[in-house]
Amino acid sequence: MDKNNISLFYTCSLVEFIFRQTNNNRKDVIEYLGDDLDRIYNYEDVFHCEPIEKVADDFINRNNIPDGEFDNISICKYDVPDYWEIGEVFERLIEDNCCEVDVFDGIREVYSSWMAEEILNFNSDLYCQSREYLAECYRAGRIIIS
Repeated sequence: MDKNNISLFYTCSLVEFIFRQTNNNRKDVIEYLGDDLDRIYNYEDVFHCEPIEKVADDFINRNNIPDGEFDNISICKYDVPDYWEIGEVFERLIEDNCCEVDVFDGIREVYSSWMAEEILNFNSDLYCQSREYLAECYRAGRIIIS
């Protein structure tokens, strides 16, 4: 898998945006999108020409994504990173740890992992850590404390 994959970056950012619109867990958004995950990834160059709000709304309606009750934003005590920032964190984590698998399997694997929940605790600074540190934690299966 290529580093700095713009299609993967856009896909992860759109997943984050859809999550914030629907209050579903990210791994549930991945499941709701189903085969449209491939469509988003493969046609990112077309979708990014439209406002992300419109693209998200189209996929929410197309896949009948219901409103959920998962909300890690309102409990955050600090500034919440935007969906582009979090999209980049997940893009890098997938690139660094899932190079031997299909990109869509990698997306599903990372979003279903223990690490996804840790990164999405915006009351910690884990999402701000270096790409290398996050990759090492993911491979170790735990937060590495030095």
